[in-house]
Amino acid sequence: MAKAAAAGEKNEIEQLREKLRYHEYRYYVVDDPEISDAAFDRMMDRLKELEAAHPELITPDSPSQRVGGAPREGFQTLRHARPMLSLDNAFSYDALRDWDRRVREGSGHEKIEYIAEHKFDGLSISLQYEDGMLARGVTRGDGTTGEDVTPNVKTIRSIPLRIEGATLKKAKLNGDFEVRGEILMPRKSFEAMNRQQEQSGGKIFANPRSAAAGSVRVLDPSITASRRLEFFAYYLLVDGKVPFVKHSDSLQVLKQLHFRASDDWKPCAGIMRGTPREKNFLTRLTAWSSRLTP
Repeated sequence: MAKAAAAGEKNEIEQLREKLRYHEYRYYVVDDPEISDAAFDRMMDRLKELEAAHPELITPDSPSQRVGGAPREGFQTLRHARPMLSLDNAFSYDALRDWDRRVREGSGHEKIEYIAEHKFDGLSISLQYEDGMLARGVTRGDGTTGEDVTPNVKTIRSIPLRIEGATLKKAKLNGDFEVRGEILMPRKSFEAMNRQQEQSGGKIFANPRSAAAGSVRVLDPSITASRRLEFFAYYLLVDGKVPFVKHSDSLQVLKQLHFRASDDWKPCAGIMRGTPREKNFLTRLTAWSSRLTP
């Protein structure tokens, strides 16, 4: 019975890897996903669960061993100063509590203050500034290397091309830093674009996320400019390191630097021990997020 079970699990692992590779290609390379993000995440979680139970079956080419899709041909690739990792997810309060437990055990602190904020769902991008000027815009790619899409991101008006020296001084930063965030396509822009695509006989995008990715990862910057994309910043690095002790400080400085960042965030004293006010905020945050996409 043990051998049969092991054989069955090995077969399931291989089938999951094949399916995930296919859907990674559809999502990250072709920009034409066939399944929802939630369905993809469930398959990935199942693969990770099986590999954790049988580490001897983990292979270097498993989809679980990398972050995202490989860069496409046609763009120069650049290495990130610090890996661009993806966020984990939780589908239940039990999973959320388990994550909280691992954080507390790993940090050695019983009391952890979290920042509750929106998880933006678009194309992750790294904006690298030198002497206060936008020098490069690089996609996440596989997490280690990404595509240089600088001419394209420069067409997005919510991305500052230059940060004034006085503004940098007030934020206690020099001119060399990195801002990470998400390029999004607002619902109205998405609907207008698909109407235009339908009228011209062009490609109809499945959702705003794939539309945003497809609009940035093109060789013609004028296409990006026509799509009316938005950029939301949420992470700040200096020399590959976080310059502030608290994440909330980074969010405030990003606003000072004239980046578009969410105002809807709040410190929370733990996952399940929040005050009624904090719990009401999380409920409002979830309701607000549900209105962002169709």
